[in-house]
Amino acid sequence: MPHIKINNADIYYEDSAPNDQHKPVMVFAHGLLWSSRMYDKQVTYFKEDYRCIAFDFRGQGQSQVTKTGYDMDSLTNDTIALLDALDIDSCHFVGLSMGGFIGQRIAIDRPELLSSLILLETSSDPEDPKNAPQYRKLITAIRWLGMKRISKKVMPIMFGSSFLADKSRKSEYKEWLAQIQGNSKIGVTKATMGVIERKGTYEQLGSITTPTLIVVGDEDAATPYSKSERMHFAIKSSKLAVIKRAGHTATVEEPEQVNTVMSKFLECCV
Repeated sequence: MPHIKINNADIYYEDSAPNDQHKPVMVFAHGLLWSSRMYDKQVTYFKEDYRCIAFDFRGQGQSQVTKTGYDMDSLTNDTIALLDALDIDSCHFVGLSMGGFIGQRIAIDRPELLSSLILLETSSDPEDPKNAPQYRKLITAIRWLGMKRISKKVMPIMFGSSFLADKSRKSEYKEWLAQIQGNSKIGVTKATMGVIERKGTYEQLGSITTPTLIVVGDEDAATPYSKSERMHFAIKSSKLAVIKRAGHTATVEEPEQVNTVMSKFLECCV
């Protein structure tokens, strides 16, 4: 799959139908510590009817680790530049956690680019100051110990108790643990700083007119239900869906539920 030069960074992306200009486009933006892989089951489900484009943010997955450009505004500019480079005038945008921070900014500043907005496991608030010390400890640990040594401590943040306790999914657990361990420690520390230092968007949510679906797992400890409900009340006519037995990575933990909720929402946007 190809890389494309965007704002002085080689960005990795996958396009399910690069030569099909007739299908509506879905764009998938991943969360911190992950990559486009977290959407594999969504792409498989939707690619028959949609042109599905999933990409890796700079410093993560298979995209280039750059010196700068990890703040949310720069990542938003990267995403818009990717759409422009691929001649995409409008898309259904799916953003999980950090990807949701980007989706909100596009909906606020460039609404003409979005046919709909799907926000999963995300928030419109800046990082809680109480969490910042923990994030900084995480960054220090990654720098000194590397991803492998801290990866198991991250898993309970990323996944709900149901997934973690399910012995039948032990191989999946190991697969996603390996995904975290495969991250560049430089890229991850820079990306994490971008998340910690982000500005909130809550005060601007009232300007969003894009049809919006907000999705949260009922076991999400990183961005609990109250964060999603707060966005739901702020975005006019938005829909709110709860995924049962899912934590902060519902696309992996409960893909069938997520796909069904997304599909029903998209049917109303056509």
